[in-house]
Amino acid sequence: MSLIKTNVGKLISVIDERNSFGIRKFFGININKDFMPTAADTNGLDESKYKVVRRNRFVFSGMQTGRDQCIRISMYNEEEPIIVSPAYTTFEVTADDLVIPMYFFMFFLSKEKDRLGAFYSDGSIRTNLDWNRFCDIEIELPDLPTQQKFVNVYLSMLKNQKSYERGLEDLKLVCEGYIEDLRRKKSCEEIGPYIECTDRKTDDSTLKIQGISNQQKFNDSNSRVTGVDTEKYLRIDPREFGYSPIHINDGSIAFNNSNESYLLSPIYKTFKIVDETKLLSEYLMLWFGRSEFIRYCTFHAFGSARDTFEWEQMCKVQIPIPSIKVQESIVNIYKCYLNRKEINEKLKNQIKDICPILIKGSIEEAKEA
Repeated sequence: MSLIKTNVGKLISVIDERNSFGIRKFFGININKDFMPTAADTNGLDESKYKVVRRNRFVFSGMQTGRDQCIRISMYNEEEPIIVSPAYTTFEVTADDLVIPMYFFMFFLSKEKDRLGAFYSDGSIRTNLDWNRFCDIEIELPDLPTQQKFVNVYLSMLKNQKSYERGLEDLKLVCEGYIEDLRRKKSCEEIGPYIECTDRKTDDSTLKIQGISNQQKFNDSNSRVTGVDTEKYLRIDPREFGYSPIHINDGSIAFNNSNESYLLSPIYKTFKIVDETKLLSEYLMLWFGRSEFIRYCTFHAFGSARDTFEWEQMCKVQIPIPSIKVQESIVNIYKCYLNRKEINEKLKNQIKDICPILIKGSIEEAKEA
């Protein structure tokens, strides 16, 4: 059976539905082509200007395609509608006699297509992929039954991954419920007597310079570090904490559970547990990961002269401190959750990596028919 070659623009139609329904679920899309709740403060925003995204509707952003080597596009599959920024383009597949919407999305779950989008964006000043250029992308389509066959394979893998993910969330609820029960039943203590500041400078310029993300992880610094005088930087060793007094309200606190030492900008503070037979570092980090802790830091930072969360305030943070055995049991549950979460992310990436193989298989099958 012959294949159909056409352009993306001939398969889709822009749907610019504005939010006149009072929907307050603000979302964006990331470079993994997933929807995610917006990180921006939405208080006071006029939601009527935002675009509505319904089931089977697509969201596209051509911004920084060349820089990120990624076409930002995602397909919404939930029943309850959400809203996205007016800067996004929202569209639907309308040529349903030629292509199944999910097959269309699978076509873009490919590093090859991301590289093509980056190539097309090279002519843009901001390396953006213009909408018209996106619509010009050529797509090769087998017949609908063949598309459906390979879509079913993809959906079956996705269903298994989602099932695993639901079990993951159940484990997270167990951990959070354990912590909440502990908070209600045991009085809280200030952590000051259990921690000590370790701010130390070093002349070891061989250490990697790191920053702390709002995901509470160490990552490569976003700042320009070429020629930087590292003697002013702080050394953070394994089993030590680092946090930004300026940005802690964004979650900029992390625990170095690696075997490496790093350099941190002097804007950070570093500290460690004095005696881990009384308080486990992982247990403390678990509390730092709670949204209640971030709200606490934000509130107390606003009360300072420079809107910063200083060391003295960190020492006044209160948490319940049970026996080490209880701490270990909670930490073990949390570690299990983190391990499974990592496996889930790998599963999601593997499924996306399989999509180009499925697309290729569908085209080859159509050629042989």
